[in-house]
Amino acid sequence: MADSISRISVLSQSECEENGGTIETTRKYAEIIAIRHGETEWNADRRIQGHLDVDLNDVGRQQAVAVADRLSREPKISAVYSSDLKRAFDTAEIIAKSCGVLEVTKEPDLRERHLGELQGVVFHETAKVNPEAHKAFTSDRDDQEIPGGGESWIQLYQRCTSALQRIAKKHIGERVVIVSHGGTIRALHRRAAPDRRSGKVLNTSVNVFHVSDEDEWSIKSWGDVNHLNQTGVLQSGFGGDRNSG
Repeated sequence: MADSISRISVLSQSECEENGGTIETTRKYAEIIAIRHGETEWNADRRIQGHLDVDLNDVGRQQAVAVADRLSREPKISAVYSSDLKRAFDTAEIIAKSCGVLEVTKEPDLRERHLGELQGVVFHETAKVNPEAHKAFTSDRDDQEIPGGGESWIQLYQRCTSALQRIAKKHIGERVVIVSHGGTIRALHRRAAPDRRSGKVLNTSVNVFHVSDEDEWSIKSWGDVNHLNQTGVLQSGFGGDRNSG
């Protein structure tokens, strides 16, 4: 887990635009724009989702439109990948359409952490409803699985970082969007910056990683929700803290 942060030289946005959105650097890398899905009713209710397939609500769809409009005005997006859960995939389809990408590629390894018997439970009721699962959920052990088929933190980390490395290798020199979940994006942050805290991952926040052809990771920007500030769309959504969403 002691992954070093690689500082990779980058071009300015204007230089990227001059190159048609293709990234040229002394060391080749993919620019991965990781977006958390839009809000769901379960986010608003602070209900744990995990692998349960919950639709976007009206606010979530507005958030998706806002981030899609933002990305459409930035340098070219070469591809859009998404978790196969509806809340992520529907967000990704809105982004792809706005950015002129013909289809979204589903990547199941970008799913949220499976939270076992806690899925569907309101967050503040977990200790009362299922003390054993709550204890596992709040454990400091990275290898602690959650009863009911739930994943450990390290299982989530290994599958989602491997997925991002695969995606990056296919898109060296390009900008790519992935749409995923709060816990998953926090795990990616840990890979790139193991000594820094990620904080909460808001719905449709923009989080930009550079992943080199030698699997060196760095973070270009984190937690950007300017598109929500500018449109007045609610910056709500429970998640990103030990993986609700």
